[in-house]
Amino acid sequence: MSPLVPKGKRPWTTDPGHIHDVPEPPPMPDEQERVGLEIPPDEIEARQAAEEAREPHGEPAPIPEPSAVQVPRALAQEIRRAMKRYPQKRSAAMPALWAVQRRYGWCSPEGIEQAAAVMGVTPGYLEGVATFYDLFHMEPQGDHQVLVCTNISCLLRGAYRLLEAFSEAAGIDGQGNSEDGKLFVEGFECMGACDIAPMASIDERYYGPLDEDDAVAAVEQLRKNSKDVLPEKRLQDRGAAGGPRGSGDKRLARHPVNKGSRPTPKGES
Repeated sequence: MSPLVPKGKRPWTTDPGHIHDVPEPPPMPDEQERVGLEIPPDEIEARQAAEEAREPHGEPAPIPEPSAVQVPRALAQEIRRAMKRYPQKRSAAMPALWAVQRRYGWCSPEGIEQAAAVMGVTPGYLEGVATFYDLFHMEPQGDHQVLVCTNISCLLRGAYRLLEAFSEAAGIDGQGNSEDGKLFVEGFECMGACDIAPMASIDERYYGPLDEDDAVAAVEQLRKNSKDVLPEKRLQDRGAAGGPRGSGDKRLARHPVNKGSRPTPKGES
């Protein structure tokens, strides 16, 4: 409070924010105005009904009976291993969904039901988790997935040009699946690899920095189902700081997901 203003001329001390100066609110509008002038009067009742809380139609799908659902042995084993890592079985929802997507290419209704039968939860619970996260797909995707980072660091280094190059090389108008079902290309938010901007995740591996020529080469290699896509730009093959090439974290190569996808560095048998 400024000492330059006399105490007798400080109205905010008795009426902070001029609350009492606010004019009286206008009278409540009639029902037509509250709902919207563009809505015909005969549809007002339907709009009100849609806004009201109501009981759900029918009961949610129950927990599937394990004996009634045929679950592939490998999928069931992977989900059970994930469940053992958590004190509560529901905590294994994301690893279970990831196992389903890795097997079928997307979180199909059949796969969700199989995971629900193994975990002893409702399919609706797993579907609610899957629809919350962008990396879980509720529709079929291409055989190979390319996610181009479009956040600030990659954006400043030509991410949208890189995204267009991938789409054009794959024959995709904008983003989505290619006509032959081989590739899925989409822009994605920050993937935490600003040091290799502009970058992309190709089949769950990080690559960068990339340019338009790399996009064309990667698409050609992916169409041939090559396991050695852009080896010089693959982050997991880079050496640790100060070390030779191939001296990165060996746990990446030993992980079951990566086995067979990483070339053996020179000097190793």
